[in-house]
Amino acid sequence: MNAVTPTRRAVLAGASGSLVLGFSLPARARAAQPARPFRPNAFVSIAPDSKVTVMIKHVEFGQGPSTGLATLVAEELDADWGQMRVEQAPANDPLYKNLAFGTMGTGGSTAISNSWMQMRTAGAAARAMLVAAAAKRWGVPAAQVKVAKGVVSHGARTASFGELAASAATMPVPEKPALKDPADFTLIGTRLPKLDTPAKTDGSAIFTMDVSRPGMIHTAILHPPAFGATLERFDGAAAHAVPGVIAVRAVPQGVAVYARDRHAALTGRKALTAEWDFEQAETRSSAEMEQAYAARARTPGVQAGGHGDPAAALAAAAKTIEAEYFFPFLAHATMEPQDAVIEWRPGKADVWLGSQFQVGETTAIAKTLGVPFEGMSLHNQFCGGSFGRRATPDMGFAVEAAAIAKAHGPGAYKHVWTRENDMRGGRYRPLGIHRIRGGIDAEGRITAWDHVIAMQSFMKGTPMAGPEIAKGLDGSATEGAHELPYAVPNHRCGYHMMENGVPTLWWRSVGHTHTGYAVETFVDELLALAGKDAVEGRLTILVDKEPRYAGVLRRVAEIADWSGPKAQDGRTRGVALVKSFGSYVAQIAEVSRSDEGIPRVHKVWAAVDCGIAVNPDVIAAQVEGGLGYGLGAALFNELTIEPGGMVREGNFDSYRCLKIAEMPAVEVSIVKSAENPTGIGEPGLPPVAPAVANAWRALTGKPVHRLPFVKGVVA
Repeated sequence: MNAVTPTRRAVLAGASGSLVLGFSLPARARAAQPARPFRPNAFVSIAPDSKVTVMIKHVEFGQGPSTGLATLVAEELDADWGQMRVEQAPANDPLYKNLAFGTMGTGGSTAISNSWMQMRTAGAAARAMLVAAAAKRWGVPAAQVKVAKGVVSHGARTASFGELAASAATMPVPEKPALKDPADFTLIGTRLPKLDTPAKTDGSAIFTMDVSRPGMIHTAILHPPAFGATLERFDGAAAHAVPGVIAVRAVPQGVAVYARDRHAALTGRKALTAEWDFEQAETRSSAEMEQAYAARARTPGVQAGGHGDPAAALAAAAKTIEAEYFFPFLAHATMEPQDAVIEWRPGKADVWLGSQFQVGETTAIAKTLGVPFEGMSLHNQFCGGSFGRRATPDMGFAVEAAAIAKAHGPGAYKHVWTRENDMRGGRYRPLGIHRIRGGIDAEGRITAWDHVIAMQSFMKGTPMAGPEIAKGLDGSATEGAHELPYAVPNHRCGYHMMENGVPTLWWRSVGHTHTGYAVETFVDELLALAGKDAVEGRLTILVDKEPRYAGVLRRVAEIADWSGPKAQDGRTRGVALVKSFGSYVAQIAEVSRSDEGIPRVHKVWAAVDCGIAVNPDVIAAQVEGGLGYGLGAALFNELTIEPGGMVREGNFDSYRCLKIAEMPAVEVSIVKSAENPTGIGEPGLPPVAPAVANAWRALTGKPVHRLPFVKGVVA
């Protein structure tokens, strides 16, 4: 999708003498967006004090878009990094949409990739206007004016951005400003400090949990104990008797308690009694679902990808192996649970919320409250993690918060989920079963690969559902498996779209969370069956059209000094290679047996090719965080649904996090690339679990086909 083109009409000169650069839109696009009480989009503004503010269209939950997008602008503007500031953009699709989604949204590791040209163009256009203003002031050709580190100069004459801002605002906006050659970058590719770090360090950063409004009512909710159950009746008498409780009301999502403080709201909720109708509820246990899924996975399913004749190749193979993989439900387990503050009165509402889909959630809240969109103001906050959890297609939590406010009337409300609300509230990485059969010929070449996946669809019933859903296919559930990175002459991937009443959602790295594990452990077993080295064996069968796979695999082998899986001191090593969100990541994990009888991961080496590295520190941090998150889930995490539909785990006492002492040392190497940037928020996760599993198989001789490791490892 092309970036929006800047035009002359996009230039606004404010009374403060600042320069504001934005992008105008076609009349049709403007008409499609409800009238908003603010001026047209401004990605870049320059104030009289020379501070440069960049409007950030992606929510910040630690993945670094504020720093990354500001870097793109600063690079083309030739600003000094100390000048740069950021603000969260308001909810407005025509002005701030994710160019990959068509609506405002953060996800799919797209923040930098979708904004790469857009934000650079914004910075370059602002620079050109400053140069034009300086050239006019000094009566010299624009080509002789230089800009460096926030200073505009011609010989001995200099001017700051702020000094030129008012004049620059009268200059025409270039339709196609010249962009730098990457060889001339001075900020992109350097380790710039993150712009949000100081506020998060000194405590001044504001999260939704920190927001307070005058007269604010605190609310808590009692949800049905099983997915799909509905409220029959409740008794709020005991809750009303709790000091501080104001009201107890039924809402579509359950029973809400309104109180003067958080403690009273939670105490009142605990005092509630309610009866539920389970007629439409999902009452199967996860064990029952597993049996049903496994039975389906033993049949071909709808073909999601493939070529050749795997059945014939398996029949003719010299050796074959078969594996059935189990992947449990997983929670996102963010440190900050779902929360929102809504202050509304007839016709107008302010919302404080860490939103991944700003326009979607603002629209959903407006509809629920009966407020026109133009009466809404979203104050997008820092988020304490997401991993996909805050990107619900039905805007469920936002609707719930608005419904609770609506049920009580105009005022200010703070709605916060408890950890148990979040853990037991659904929106999980779905349960899934993979069955793979593979074969090698007499020379040890992999000749056959038949792969079947039984899992719920991520997309079915959402606005993101495409025509493939009607055919029984969901590419986000089979990605990484319906097309292999390896040149296997006979390959098939089948898919069963399982029906289930448990609400699911994309979880950090989506389909690659399970397909990466299945593919990379199974290919490792096939290479071992053929007596081949795990690294060299992969290199010989990688598809020729993707040399970047080989690049990261060679790099990780180099930095880890790979000489095979055997190490010393009771440790072994395993390797895995996964491409996701356009980025290539290879990892080698070194493990031993812990006192618990499960893998103890000592170190992980990672090589990543994500195109041009905008900020190496942010990239390394995302790889480290992703593999730590993925490792904790692979080792320990499983949500268990009991018979009757209740979720067993509710907090970190039963849904264990990776402890600080269990986090391995991590060494990240970024492969130099001239390609445009690709995703980095998620690609660090998929390779770690299979790398650990492959090391464990080398250590014990036993593959791990069931996750988490605490359930799947046989000591």
